[in-house]
Amino acid sequence: MNLLEPPPVFSRSLAGLCCLLFLLAGCSASTDPSVPQTSTQGVTDTRVLLGSSLALKGHASFLGSQTLRGAMCYLNYVNSLGGVHGRTIEVIAHDDSYDPLKCLTNTQRLIIDDQVFALFCYVGTPTTVRILPLVEEAQIPLLGMFTGANALRDPFNRWLINVRASYYQETKVAVQHLVTDLELKKIAIFYQYDAYGFDGLTGTELALKEFGLAPVASGSYNRGTLDVQEGLAKVISSGAEAVVMIGTYDPCAAFIKMSDEKGFRPVFYLVSFVGADELARRLENYQNLAVIVSQVVPPPDPDRQDASPLLTGEAGYLTLLKRYYPEDRPSFVGLEGFINARVLVEGLQRAGTDLTRDGFIQAIESIHDFTPGLDINISFSPTDHQGLDRVYFTRLENGQFSLIKDWTDVKSQNTASH
Repeated sequence: MNLLEPPPVFSRSLAGLCCLLFLLAGCSASTDPSVPQTSTQGVTDTRVLLGSSLALKGHASFLGSQTLRGAMCYLNYVNSLGGVHGRTIEVIAHDDSYDPLKCLTNTQRLIIDDQVFALFCYVGTPTTVRILPLVEEAQIPLLGMFTGANALRDPFNRWLINVRASYYQETKVAVQHLVTDLELKKIAIFYQYDAYGFDGLTGTELALKEFGLAPVASGSYNRGTLDVQEGLAKVISSGAEAVVMIGTYDPCAAFIKMSDEKGFRPVFYLVSFVGADELARRLENYQNLAVIVSQVVPPPDPDRQDASPLLTGEAGYLTLLKRYYPEDRPSFVGLEGFINARVLVEGLQRAGTDLTRDGFIQAIESIHDFTPGLDINISFSPTDHQGLDRVYFTRLENGQFSLIKDWTDVKSQNTASH
């Protein structure tokens, strides 16, 4: 496995991008039987080449590095056994620093210059949504995105393979717990002012509407900044009992810390993209607050009584993380990347030796009730390209996020804090 270091990103004009897309379309395999057909891009007898653009530097680097390393754990293991159908799986990873324009440039480079077979493990809503026209134009598979954005699900796009549950699903179930189990009615929203934040905002508003409610306040911040004061002031003045937070770990941690310093201690609920493990590290001195994070994978806890081969087996996440990245700690984000790789390899195996992009999509669509462990059940179909629907909830306690098993405990903690 060759995991390439992120090379310097070079810029090209959008006009140049359009020209290259035109050339790409013009150079596609001919349907004229008299013209010899070329082999599938990115595939040889000994290798299949994938491309990834994600944040490996900057304010969201934990999310990108953990997604990639989680996936690479399993891909390195598969390659050590000879790969899939005799082909090793190689990944070219370019850093986009969670910047949509850089992601666009990287994706252009991966498709046109690097000639990858498929795109894999992209991170973020604004970045991934930005490259959808490229995916459609090139008709290239994009699998395992670390984002629950609705735009990647509706309208249906045959070339997009989502593994995780959506933000709409996360916020819907979260609001149900806040309103029904915790008996809270005054709910505010704090969100990142971009496609990611808007998606979470819409999902939360729709979920509240089902209970005849609306946000009592909404505040926002700009991506890549810690300018949370104005949004915090709006939320505090509303007297909210809970705050739904759609952001990344640094600004969300700053919001929570400032809130506590001002004596405002509602229930803080955050969607999975926040990066729970990194958020916990930033809140190590704020352990008496009610901080809840939804997850789309179960906790990667080696001490679970029902420890699964998915975690501790010979090919388990914890086992391979220790082997290939011994300095890393297990994380929810890393486990999600690992599961993405499991789905990728399953699809490549089912696609057979004559690997094509269309055949790979059909192979993914044939996956039903794939159970890698921990009660995870992954299914796709020709009309459903989201493999998982389950949402888990965790709360901050003793410096880490632990699975919530009884919401009455959360209610008692919230009551005691007030």
